Amino acid sequence: MAYTTINNPSAYSTITLYTGNGQDNRAVTNSASAGNFKPDWLWIKERSNTSSHRLFDTSRGASKRIESDTNSAEATDTSNQKSFDTNGFTLGTSGSTNANGDTYVAWQWKANGGTTASNSSGSITSTVQANTTAGFSIVTYTGNNTSGATVGHGLGAAPDTIILKALGIADQNWFVNTPVGGGVGYIMLNQTNADSGANSSVWNNTTPTSTVFTLGNSGGVNDSTTYVAYCFKSIQGYSKMGNYTGNGETNGSFVYTGFKPAWILTKPIAATGNWNLNDNARNLFNVVNKRLRANGTNTETDSDAFDFLSNGFKIRNSGTAYNQNNYKYFYMAFAENPLVATNGVPATAR
Repeated sequence: MAYTTINNPSAYSTITLYTGNGQDNRAVTNSASAGNFKPDWLWIKERSNTSSHRLFDTSRGASKRIESDTNSAEATDTSNQKSFDTNGFTLGTSGSTNANGDTYVAWQWKANGGTTASNSSGSITSTVQANTTAGFSIVTYTGNNTSGATVGHGLGAAPDTIILKALGIADQNWFVNTPVGGGVGYIMLNQTNADSGANSSVWNNTTPTSTVFTLGNSGGVNDSTTYVAYCFKSIQGYSKMGNYTGNGETNGSFVYTGFKPAWILTKPIAATGNWNLNDNARNLFNVVNKRLRANGTNTETDSDAFDFLSNGFKIRNSGTAYNQNNYKYFYMAFAENPLVATNGVPATAR
């Protein structure tokens, strides 16, 4: 049996760096190594200046933005993003995505090319765009304010992480369901709060199944409005969601993923702390130290975080952001290369 079903992770997730030019209809083209990569989930952050994160997806449609660092409702804004293209995306003139001379990073994932299907697996009918090979689906639904309501996710396996946001009403936080604690707690992506533990008003104290996730009656996940949920299942050699325990030393713990990481999101679980984003495009060599925060508008800062290795990552920071002694941290990682491809060739270290 092959170690992985994905030899080329960049066919399913890719990272593009670009410099804004302030011109309308600016086309950003992805690297040729990613093939014809039309993103289904597009997450842009300005690196050299302060601005909110901009998140778009093909299920909701071009120009419909949400922000990982705020509780704002969805907004339609062609000055930010105008289209998803065959091998990239087109921008407007907004400083958040295309200020002249400013630098940006665009994290991108493929789902099903924008093709959605109605899903009636749950008590709430959802609209799903799923890529079961890559363990990723984009789910939209309208809440019914009923505890125990279920929503189909289309992955064919229980998701390890769900990132969910209300679209139609303001002042609603992002909710993240993680594999920590049985998948019944939550952490808010736009805040620094610790994991909630069990909370029946959000996930109804129910772990996601291979077909559905369950909602309580919280307005943040199940009011009478529309929602989007990004659902992920760990895929050997391509992606992994889990947790590690800090040791408080710069010679930090090694975390095995089974692949050379390209992108990592981390957050302290049982304590307050930021959501830190690191990747291999902004750091071509170890130590990986260029950090952005999913819950903040901050510019990119330098803070030693990890060494990216052929089979995981090693922590190189003794602080609370990544490695407080005996603290647990959630991580979500995607691959540059699997540890071993189907041809038996192993990944090399950086």
